[in-house]
Amino acid sequence: MSELATVGIDLAKSVFQIHGVDENGLVLVRRQLRRSQLLAIFQNRPRCLIGMEACAGAYDWGLRLQQMGHDVRLMPPSYVKPYVKRGKTDAADAAAICEAVTRPSMRFVAIKSESCSLVMVLHRTRDFLVRQRTQIGNAIRAHMTEFGIITAKGAQNIERLKEQVDQLPQAARMLLILLFEQLSEADMRIERLTGEIEETYSQSETSQRLATIPGVGVLSATIIAATTPNVDNFDCARDYAAWLGLTPKPHSTGGKQRVGGISKMGNRYIRRLRYLGAMAQIMLRRRLERESGSDRLSGMLVRKKTKIVAIALAHRMARMIFAVLRDGSRYEPQAA
Repeated sequence: MSELATVGIDLAKSVFQIHGVDENGLVLVRRQLRRSQLLAIFQNRPRCLIGMEACAGAYDWGLRLQQMGHDVRLMPPSYVKPYVKRGKTDAADAAAICEAVTRPSMRFVAIKSESCSLVMVLHRTRDFLVRQRTQIGNAIRAHMTEFGIITAKGAQNIERLKEQVDQLPQAARMLLILLFEQLSEADMRIERLTGEIEETYSQSETSQRLATIPGVGVLSATIIAATTPNVDNFDCARDYAAWLGLTPKPHSTGGKQRVGGISKMGNRYIRRLRYLGAMAQIMLRRRLERESGSDRLSGMLVRKKTKIVAIALAHRMARMIFAVLRDGSRYEPQAA
């Protein structure tokens, strides 16, 4: 009797669809499973290749199946979609996953460990609270404008509005005080999560090496160390920058080469941190008031717009990150 060689699993919240074939491509299994039945199917079975789409919960299932001795590979959903023959059903998706996982040109997503997933959740929670803090601040500014009290833009100016709450009517004063209290609680929670991220940074040698790169701080170093797969999977530094979405997106046909803006593929959170790190370096350079054209960055700022220079600098930092991860070294600035 033939044994399962390749299995495609279409993950969901409660009901999963599996599609399994033998080494000759003959379909052996095509059925739906409840969440509690999935692991039992692969228990005490010979090692087989299991493909899944990278999504919420895929890392956990991948780790469990790997512990059973199976070869588990995650794929981006956009790379699996071309293998769906017709229609959008769970069975068609599972069959497409089973087919895509065997393709030699397929690119896979590294299965994150539990510690890496913890760092990712920590960053996402902090980022969520930062956005929530911004929303509360905007609400406070808008509500106080209704009563003719305004201030300059920026989160640092919200405290000025707090000093003018006494000028509001009694009913409105109570509502604004509630918003200010919620804003204070959000600040406390953000500081707490930032402290936990700093503690993670102090325990990670890789993060400390990444932080030696100009423009890479504690936040960037910890999330890059947690999410970046083995850099040996990239042929060169440009491939790593393309993985972060910092390379131009080509639009070429008929021998005509057209290059547009950056592709914006990959992890947008890391890409945003790279952009902010680049803007911090540009602001610092301008604050130092160096002569125009005294170095490469100053020369670019004279010739090009600030945001274009920031993207170019973020791309360059991505190449530095690749070199540090590949060589296991620290960043050393070039001699003048």
